Amino acid sequence: MTARTIRIVGIADTDSYVKWTAALVGTAPTAWDRAMRVLQTPLAVSDEQLGAALATSGLPERAVARVTLSELGRSLSDDPPDVVVVGARGPLARVLIRQLAGLRDRPVIVTGLPGISIPATRKALFYRQGADLFVVHSHRERADFAALAAATGIGHRFALASLPFAAAAARTGHRGPAPGASDIVFAAQAVVPRERVERARVAGILRRLALVDPERRVVVKLRAAAGEHQTHLERDSYPELLHALGRLPENLVLSTEPMQAALDRAAGLVTISSTAAIEAIARGIPVLALDTFGVSPALINVVFEGSGVLGGEDDLLAGRFRLPHESWRRENYLHDPEEDDWTAAVERSMGLRRRGLLVKPALPTGRGGRLRMAWERKTVLGPLDRSRAGWWALAVGVPARTVVRAAQRVRGRRQVSRSASASSSR
Repeated sequence: MTARTIRIVGIADTDSYVKWTAALVGTAPTAWDRAMRVLQTPLAVSDEQLGAALATSGLPERAVARVTLSELGRSLSDDPPDVVVVGARGPLARVLIRQLAGLRDRPVIVTGLPGISIPATRKALFYRQGADLFVVHSHRERADFAALAAATGIGHRFALASLPFAAAAARTGHRGPAPGASDIVFAAQAVVPRERVERARVAGILRRLALVDPERRVVVKLRAAAGEHQTHLERDSYPELLHALGRLPENLVLSTEPMQAALDRAAGLVTISSTAAIEAIARGIPVLALDTFGVSPALINVVFEGSGVLGGEDDLLAGRFRLPHESWRRENYLHDPEEDDWTAAVERSMGLRRRGLLVKPALPTGRGGRLRMAWERKTVLGPLDRSRAGWWALAVGVPARTVVRAAQRVRGRRQVSRSASASSSR
């Protein structure tokens, strides 16, 4: 078998998954026929977001097209590719994997998660059942996801790929801040931290940082421009929170440019837990992972424990940016690219496919059966799903979900009440 004959197509819709999918497919061997399809969903990327994602991916614009789910289905049936990379939020990934698995001449199905994925979660495994390969981006991810898969019985085969954004950053050739670079870049996240009061505190810290040195720019690197969708819904945006503080210092700048461009002028990067920290480290740009709100799975920053880059407000205001310990780097996203094995794993699966030995995946429906599947399809496609099953699932599912959540709240209050009673009796 030669790599020349492999045709790989990525499928994604939202900003982070489009960026990840394009970058992963773009790092496949150049002898492969590489393409991507952007699926039309209510959260699909804008043309500007798509352009930014493609800029450093290695995929040309001519290899990318927007499609509806029905158009995608026809294309896959009429001319199935050899390999499909499913880059999508959990429920949509499940819809796509089921559709691919049902094809008569089904492709090798590859899936994965964008960015930092520690801690490993059961949902990530559950929604992606049926994929032939689950791509992870660090030795630690591979070990943690494999352990979780064994503990939950949700089987997956894992393959290692360098985090595409870090690999692209390393290819720039920069090792350390560029000559004359002085910006401090803040990598914003949509739901980390989640609470408004915490996000307002971050905004205040950034304002103070700009006031400390008016000669240095503090660049708030936003994930999306106003009106653009993100993978996660951002309820309290930094532009809103910053403007609520009053007049902004002139050196406090809001930016939606690609992260690579922002890092070209960066002397340091600060974030809670954005993957941009890994991108910066790969370029030798020191970082600070703010632990102002603690270290927890909800903040996605447990991965930085032991790295040496966690720090608080005082560290930020004093400019104490750091590079991680060497021992941390190899286990966490900055391993030698020679250790990557995802393309070799794809080629092995392709060998099975050509011999008709690709195993039909087990696709458990979970609770709710066909109605649950119709519900998931309807929730991810919204008005773009015009099927009768989708409307029926919506009609039944919304009231049912309301009842279930109400019951969960009642049980929660009862548990709190019983705990309080037990406490008072001791």
